Amino acid sequence: MGYDIVIKNGRVLDGTGNPWFYADIGVKEGKIAELGKVDDGEKVIDASGHIVAPGFIDIHSHSDLPILIDPMAQSKVRQGVTTEVIGQCGNSAAPMNTWVKEYRNKYNRNRVPDDFEFNWSSMKRYMERIDRQGSAVNIAPVVGHGTVRMNIMGYENREPSNSELDDMRNLVRETMKEGAWGMSTGLIYPPSVYGKQPEITELAKVVSEFDGVYFSHIRGEGDTLLDAVTEACEIGRDSGTRVQIAHFKASGRNNWGRTKESLALVKKYRDEGVEVTFDQYPYIASSTGLAALLPHWSQEGGASKLLEYLGDPTMRKKMAEDMRSSYHWDEILVTNAKHHPQYNGKNLQQVAEMMGKEPITAYFDLLEMENTQVPSVMFGMNEDDVRRVMQSPYMMVGSDGSAIAPSGIWANNVPHPRLYGTFPRVIGYYVREGVLTLQEAVRKMTGAPAQKLGFKDRGLIKKGLKADITVFDPEKVEDVATFTDPQRYAAGIPYVIVNGELVIEKNDHTGKLPGMALRKK
Repeated sequence: MGYDIVIKNGRVLDGTGNPWFYADIGVKEGKIAELGKVDDGEKVIDASGHIVAPGFIDIHSHSDLPILIDPMAQSKVRQGVTTEVIGQCGNSAAPMNTWVKEYRNKYNRNRVPDDFEFNWSSMKRYMERIDRQGSAVNIAPVVGHGTVRMNIMGYENREPSNSELDDMRNLVRETMKEGAWGMSTGLIYPPSVYGKQPEITELAKVVSEFDGVYFSHIRGEGDTLLDAVTEACEIGRDSGTRVQIAHFKASGRNNWGRTKESLALVKKYRDEGVEVTFDQYPYIASSTGLAALLPHWSQEGGASKLLEYLGDPTMRKKMAEDMRSSYHWDEILVTNAKHHPQYNGKNLQQVAEMMGKEPITAYFDLLEMENTQVPSVMFGMNEDDVRRVMQSPYMMVGSDGSAIAPSGIWANNVPHPRLYGTFPRVIGYYVREGVLTLQEAVRKMTGAPAQKLGFKDRGLIKKGLKADITVFDPEKVEDVATFTDPQRYAAGIPYVIVNGELVIEKNDHTGKLPGMALRKK
């Protein structure tokens, strides 16, 4: 048989957690056609001294819009990522009725080019747009609870009526039928935060009908951590849905070490039959919008109401009193002030000094000047917790970041380095540090997320499966991105194959876009 690609002399880690073994791989028509001793093909890759693994699955990504802006997915595919699970933290690209579309066109333009069009409505249409333009990686979407709530209730902070709950159920059901892999919540972000546990449980029951996954950015990762983990597990128990807790951590100095208790909670519910797992990014800093520090009441009514409050000195004072932050001003970095890039990479203390104002005033002013949309990085975690969570058998690797590039709309950004370095940091730093074995690290990036999602055709090196393959040098793989210089591509990953086509070849992007929107069937 003539193969399209043959990978020879590599040590194969198949994604199951088993130790490596020697085998050649023959790729033909997008699939792994042979595994063993393989004759030469049209293109031969000598993987001597390298590990050949399944393409990494980023089970927690925010590339919903970035993949439409730049389908090359440079920051992710150069890490070895071949599939991204998007629609996380309660916010998905679809569904989008007329009101949501108008809202996003008005308030969500800080992260898109001026000529970007929100020209889809359903998840079906969104996935069709991806397939029309192509993508360097596969995209597996989930539907956001906050997005569903926006479509039915806007930004109202109240319980839904029976008819509104029915409308939300129907919208989740319709989106699942169109191929979504589950539903996510963002229970610190309006409007998802306004949904109470019974509402979310009812919607998760719909997800369960399709054997989907309930992904949850839980209701607080600081002082409310244990109650929030309990809520996520109870929603899974009461709805019959598999649970994936997002970016498992303990935030704030007062909570360092509490991962011992939160991990024990996960085990408790698993012992009771609830299928709960979680993902993690390997850093001590998180990233979110500056508005996340504001009291939830200030965002009832959405961005227009928040802008009204920001323009009122009396409301500013009340918001300052009710702030939800335990961070010091110098622990919060601005990553993308689109219209004021001089503040990118500066912490809020520095921003205040540049403005000649008190930090709280500078914070409010920056939100107002940027139409409420200011992504940031916040330092609030402890390395011991990171390592403890990473070693759990229930942990998977997720970047919580987008696929971007150091050019175009992102040229002046100073993002969290996880956008460029998550996966090589795990295998290049934490494996070398002895926190994980190499085969376990690869399992957490491939076989484990594939099993969780229900992928039947990718996620392992196995004959007959899709040829999503990453080849890396275990001695040289490295996350080069730092907090001060984050827009740097990973090193030591010379080849990445997506659906049988080389996207990264000899460390360069080939420009090919063989990825596709993956639909749950």
